[in-house]
Amino acid sequence: MADKIHPASKPTAPATTTATGAAFPPNKAQLYNSTRPVYRHQPRRIRRSCCCSCCLWITFTILLLIIIAAIAGGVFYVLYRPHRPSFSVSSLQISQFNLTSSNQLNTKFNFTVTARNPNKKIVFYYDPVSVNINSKGIHVGDGTIPAFVMEKKNTTKLRSIVSTSGQSVDDNGGLKSDLKNKRRFPLTIQLDTKVKVKIGSIKTKKVPIRVVCTGIKAAAPAGKSATTATTSDVKCKVDLRIKIWKWTI
Repeated sequence: MADKIHPASKPTAPATTTATGAAFPPNKAQLYNSTRPVYRHQPRRIRRSCCCSCCLWITFTILLLIIIAAIAGGVFYVLYRPHRPSFSVSSLQISQFNLTSSNQLNTKFNFTVTARNPNKKIVFYYDPVSVNINSKGIHVGDGTIPAFVMEKKNTTKLRSIVSTSGQSVDDNGGLKSDLKNKRRFPLTIQLDTKVKVKIGSIKTKKVPIRVVCTGIKAAAPAGKSATTATTSDVKCKVDLRIKIWKWTI
């Protein structure tokens, strides 16, 4: 007779025993826990907390610097009471202002400007001043004023001869028409220079400034007698010329 082949029996899981000694097959939870890796505690990462701390310290430092600067500015203002200098046009006489048949302009002005320093503890040192006069966008004269110093509580009168020769003029702005009809025309005076400030024993670097005076009304002289421009309504504005990259403010 042929031998009978019996299938291999299934492997039995290890039995568990109870307190009474009876063996029971392991349950699913026990089988899962036997293969589960042991959990190990990982230390917390502190990178995020470090970034937050750095941001807080930077913010605190910036605020502290702003407060210190504000306090220093307040103390400076109380001690020195700084005011910007002022300028006004004292007189402007026109001895020549004629236009040739070929539209060439020849002019000559006698120009006087008054500069005032209202500060009691601040001195201003000015470089030579460039003077430019224009009318309706047309350049009608230029000149210079020598360098000068404005002492404390000082008023200085500055004089200059401003002129041009052979300046080409078109009729786009209406100046040619005003001269032909003998009408009064507006003038604008522009002063450009650099100034250094002395406060006590401290001197600052030179800073460019521009003074623009508007509201001048003038008429061309008749013959050899000069005419005087009207300067009663003139307003002069003083601006710092600070250059940042490619822009000037």
